[in-house]
Amino acid sequence: VLVTGCTRAGEHPYCHPRVCWIAMYRFALCAAIILFATLVSRPVRADIIVGTSGPFSGANAALGEQLRRGVQRAIDDINATGGLRGERLVLKAIDDGCDPKKAVDAATQLVSSNAAVVVGHYCSGASIPASKVYEAAGIVQISPSSTHPRFTDDGGWNVLRICPRDDAQGTAAGLRVVSRGANTRIALLNDQSPSSLALVAKVREALDTAGITPVIDESYKPGAKEYADLAQRLRNAGTDIVYLGGTYVESALIVRELRGMGSSAQFISGDALVTEDFWNMAKEAAEGTLMTFMFDPQKLDEARPVIERFKTDGFVPEGHTLYAYAALEAWVKAAEATGGTDSHRIASWLRAGNRIRTVTGEIAFDTKGDLAAPRIAWYRWSDGRYMEETPAP
Repeated sequence: VLVTGCTRAGEHPYCHPRVCWIAMYRFALCAAIILFATLVSRPVRADIIVGTSGPFSGANAALGEQLRRGVQRAIDDINATGGLRGERLVLKAIDDGCDPKKAVDAATQLVSSNAAVVVGHYCSGASIPASKVYEAAGIVQISPSSTHPRFTDDGGWNVLRICPRDDAQGTAAGLRVVSRGANTRIALLNDQSPSSLALVAKVREALDTAGITPVIDESYKPGAKEYADLAQRLRNAGTDIVYLGGTYVESALIVRELRGMGSSAQFISGDALVTEDFWNMAKEAAEGTLMTFMFDPQKLDEARPVIERFKTDGFVPEGHTLYAYAALEAWVKAAEATGGTDSHRIASWLRAGNRIRTVTGEIAFDTKGDLAAPRIAWYRWSDGRYMEETPAP
């Protein structure tokens, strides 16, 4: 800065106090303006909010923990490699208790939090009403566990799922039950939830086709302390197979009551029993229980590094954990492919059948948001562990 006008005798022409102070003020002001202009001209990088919602408390908290842990591990791993286009991902998790009304409230909160994507909800009865909130807000929703057909059949442009539908699981179960023969005494139980009803409907359809009438076909109320009356009716009917659509909590109580009465009926259910908490509640009564689920991604080579990181945290990534991880992987791949976080572009890219490598293997979605080639596997509980049957029957 050149300062002139210092003309008093004996004064240096650049050192008049008043003039120098004015010059310094002008210099500082100019510097501040330049700095401000530089900052505002740069793109602002904010955290990308990843929402999730599930039963993080209550009877089904173990299932919600699979969802939360899977998403958080994926976020941590993605951030460790630079995030999404240099932006950091942050988790926002809200408990919905698998309750439809709470799910809508949770969805509203996630929308208010400016979530860019929602991985969840866990239960179909929560995902279906919540999806309408996300659709209106323009947010992609990818569920790793909501299996009811209505989630995608009646869903908007924004919904996808990374798990097989109930009709696929129910059909597989129905074929296995029917294979036991026309004289097999079969009981069908459901807890009145959308997913449970859809599972049992497909098993019932297979029985109808084979000309088999269930000895018991009824609903039970979840949340009871015991189910001795129901178990007694199953025992009195001489039931050979019990197909139950419901959570691991009631399933454990019912099978324990049944075994206590001396019944050896084969117990079969869906993927709600893919948690150690089922065995922890049912104990040895769970021995031999069969269930349908997706193939076990823990066997895949690409999953091993992720599994080791989970184990370092003291967590076994069972059930839907790795599928929650894969759901966020799929969204990030789509965001990278489309050059941003625009939900419409991401959903269109995913539904176009583009193949994606994930921790669960290579996947692709169809135009409705379902997996293009879902695979159903059978699992058997034995000695405190569930193991995939190989080859699957």
